[in-house]
Amino acid sequence: MQKLRVLVVGCGNMGASHATAYHNAAAFEICGLVSPGKSKETLNLKLGGSYPLFDEYLSALAETKPDAVCISTYPDTHEAYAIAAMEAGCHVFIEKPIADSLAGAIRVAEVAKKTGKKLVVGYILRHHPSWIKFIEIAKEMGKPLVMRMNLNQQSHGYMWDVHRNLMASLSPIVDCGVHYIDVMCQMTRSKPVRVSAIGARMTEDIPAGNYNYGQLQIHFEDGSVGWYEAGWGPMISQTAYFVKDVFGPKGSVSIVAQNASGEGKSDSVESHTKTESLRVHHADINAENEFTRADEWINLTDEPDHQGLCDREQAYFLHAIQDNVDLTDHVEDAVNSLRIAFACDESVRTGEMISIR
Repeated sequence: MQKLRVLVVGCGNMGASHATAYHNAAAFEICGLVSPGKSKETLNLKLGGSYPLFDEYLSALAETKPDAVCISTYPDTHEAYAIAAMEAGCHVFIEKPIADSLAGAIRVAEVAKKTGKKLVVGYILRHHPSWIKFIEIAKEMGKPLVMRMNLNQQSHGYMWDVHRNLMASLSPIVDCGVHYIDVMCQMTRSKPVRVSAIGARMTEDIPAGNYNYGQLQIHFEDGSVGWYEAGWGPMISQTAYFVKDVFGPKGSVSIVAQNASGEGKSDSVESHTKTESLRVHHADINAENEFTRADEWINLTDEPDHQGLCDREQAYFLHAIQDNVDLTDHVEDAVNSLRIAFACDESVRTGEMISIR
């Protein structure tokens, strides 16, 4: 079978991981690495130094004529890059979020539909066996659910550069929040009806009007509620890093990651997808109000690492292309999670509770 030629655009953390997945997969062939800086040279050296390098995306797209494009650039480029790729006849794998505006995300989805090209969005937790299990158990806890999650990052050095660049266009609760909003929607399978959120600007190193800490609250039609918080920067507390748990009338399930949530791990990309173990609590009590079942611990030490998850994402991308998978729901879910995230961002900026239309 002929290899799928893929142009990798963006060679930082995620771009490098996706490029490694393509490099190691027999079904893909990298036809170029694109970035305006030195990251492409560093990545190329890591991969053996044999791939064509480009500074500018559109010229690379025209010259290489790929079958697929992998977009792992900053969010303010996503819409234009994805549309250009699909209109050039390419399938697209794009890191979340699809775009830096809801209108932009809708436009990208419409072009995917019009061109018939596959559009896969990088919701990495959807490919994580431990998170799949976490969601599965949460669904067994009855309704309504209370979902509590965060990902605060004491970013410094290189990661503070990355986060400041991300905040040139989006806040943390939009950029990271779409992952966890997507998880909450999978857990409840219910419609979000309103949101509220708070935020704080704790540095002058980001554009005026943006904020580097936020917390959002989502109210669902079935009575479930969820909150998520995200803060980025050298001032963020290390102890505020890691909460992922859910409880309902029948009990609770929590991710307990002692090592991944340890000192100095909050801005580590590798640690963000580690779960290590799930703690399952049952609410059953006897006549004396004592618990009748001990908590269960599910050991997850054999879970894939970050690179393994990116390999799984690209295997799904390949499957979608080769087997003509209908991605309508996949794309709609990505747009909807972004719709909710931007409603939360609106709540921060207006101080109002926002209804989801």
